[in-house]
Amino acid sequence: TRWHWALQDGDEWHFFHTSPEPEKLKENKMDLVGWASVAAIPNNYLLNPNKQIKTKDLQIKKAPEWLGVDRALGAWAAFEKSKSTGINSEGIMIVDAGTIFSLTKINAQGEFEGGQLVAGLKLQLTAMATGAHNLSMPNMNILPIKKFPFSTSDAMLAGSINALLGTLIEAYHQSKAPIWICGGDAPVILSFLKKRNIEIYHHPNLVLEGMLKLRCQQITALNHS
Repeated sequence: TRWHWALQDGDEWHFFHTSPEPEKLKENKMDLVGWASVAAIPNNYLLNPNKQIKTKDLQIKKAPEWLGVDRALGAWAAFEKSKSTGINSEGIMIVDAGTIFSLTKINAQGEFEGGQLVAGLKLQLTAMATGAHNLSMPNMNILPIKKFPFSTSDAMLAGSINALLGTLIEAYHQSKAPIWICGGDAPVILSFLKKRNIEIYHHPNLVLEGMLKLRCQQITALNHS
């Protein structure tokens, strides 16, 4: 539902997110360093298949081939980053708060241990607005202050946010693993977790960081071969 970009400017990378616009690839004639997709791939000559990153390219032990490449990249990037601070004995839990609110468990040995999936914030709200009579899509930019709001739209928001919080908190207690969170709705989740005693690390561009790190490793390996 969204395209995510990393654009290099000198020695720095800048991250931004857009709606899908296949024609812009042709117009800009960008030389992509690497790319990955979890959806249908547009028929575009600029998407060099030799630069596509797939789940099998990630060194995640016991990861099934059907695991989404976005989950694989986020998990791999978080595991690599966590090495610098010492791997928790219970491993790590990667949470991607996007269209799908995904939880991915990686143990201390870097092995995939499964996960959980639940509809993300916008998807929950959309389901209510389109599937129930007299409910409308609320303004997601204005979060409810009260725990039990009067208005219907605020009640929809409060309930959906609590559903995600409950999923995350229960998974944290079950896994006893620190949380690494990314995705567009991560700031919303974090704002409601301030007073919770949860070990959590926010890396908004975790998936793209994983892609860049992997491509750098691949390019270096090719140059030395």
